Amino acid sequence: MTERVEPPSPSREGITVESSKYVVIGAGLVGSATAWHLASAGQEVTLLERDVPASNHGSSHGSSRIFRFAYPDETYANLAKVAAPLWSHLERESGQSLLQQVGGVDFGTERNPRQLAAVLDRVGVEHRIIEIDEARERWPQYALDTEVLWQPTAGVVNPAKAVDAMVGLAAKAGAQALTGWQVASVTPASTTGYVVTSSRGEQIHAAEVVVAAGSWLPHILPRLPLPKGFLDALPTFEVRQEQTFHFPYEKPREDADWPTHIHIFKEITTTRMVYALPGGEGVENRALKVALFNGGKVLPSAAQQDGIVDAANRDWVTRYVERHVPGVVPEPFAESTCLFTNTPTEDFVIERVDGITLVSACSGHGAKFAPLTGLLASGITTGNGTVPDAFRVQR
Repeated sequence: MTERVEPPSPSREGITVESSKYVVIGAGLVGSATAWHLASAGQEVTLLERDVPASNHGSSHGSSRIFRFAYPDETYANLAKVAAPLWSHLERESGQSLLQQVGGVDFGTERNPRQLAAVLDRVGVEHRIIEIDEARERWPQYALDTEVLWQPTAGVVNPAKAVDAMVGLAAKAGAQALTGWQVASVTPASTTGYVVTSSRGEQIHAAEVVVAAGSWLPHILPRLPLPKGFLDALPTFEVRQEQTFHFPYEKPREDADWPTHIHIFKEITTTRMVYALPGGEGVENRALKVALFNGGKVLPSAAQQDGIVDAANRDWVTRYVERHVPGVVPEPFAESTCLFTNTPTEDFVIERVDGITLVSACSGHGAKFAPLTGLLASGITTGNGTVPDAFRVQR
């Protein structure tokens, strides 16, 4: 069974848009967050989506992603700390429950819990190092192989619900959202900035364009009038078709404490990273979602995805679960594919050039920052904000 969660999509009926100051391409987590922040600031915004918001053909579908603070890089740990209250703000504004604080554990011979703890000490995030014996007693459902870093305020966010909430709030603030709108080209216009043209020939004139196309970014980049020097300076965007598997709990979930987990270890000479988290509404909250990080095949872009789960990947993850997660039945009853868009350093890209803002909050760890990423993207687009230097394109 494939997990499919499709949020309600705004209707196109009765909407005619010929011009908009800001056009945002892509209604996933980042695009919907950017549209929400722009519209909430009183800007005229049109949000374009080739399918429906949080579509299964992108990276923002489903009902569970990890929210954590643990990073070896202080920049991202700080950003997660800033993002947390923005999730609370989004929950209050939308009336939706979007972030469930189940806690998180990081462990493994290659994860270095104490290094992570030192970063969280400097950032000021609640955490604790738990020795292996105590950790095994507390979480017998995980076969822990080292001491762990415990983050009590980590948890799980619901991406599809979050997209639905942000699209709704953007619309409430005056934004227009058009679905089934596939961008064919973005061309300069002497009077309005740009003309965005669809595959059906529809056109929208825009003063500024924000491209938040996720795994479709490599597909759409050739359609953008960006300077060659800028394109040459962009990092390589590698799209992977990842696979996730849901393993049923041995006992009802309420009978055990199921934090998220990130486990990094050596398998012979290869470093492996496995992440696990409580599955969401798509599996009725009765299974653990487990995946091998960057274990999927590489694609030119999302346009080449086939949605087929690789049997070898399934077998590897199942063997991992047999060894390391005794608290679940080692037989996946649900599985799905998801698209990661990786940069070589796993850093995000948020940059504006000649009235086009490019946003790629990616590399499999962007979901937790969505409300903040949208705020950063809206700020650099309007000229009223800045972004971390690590996200800028060095030309």
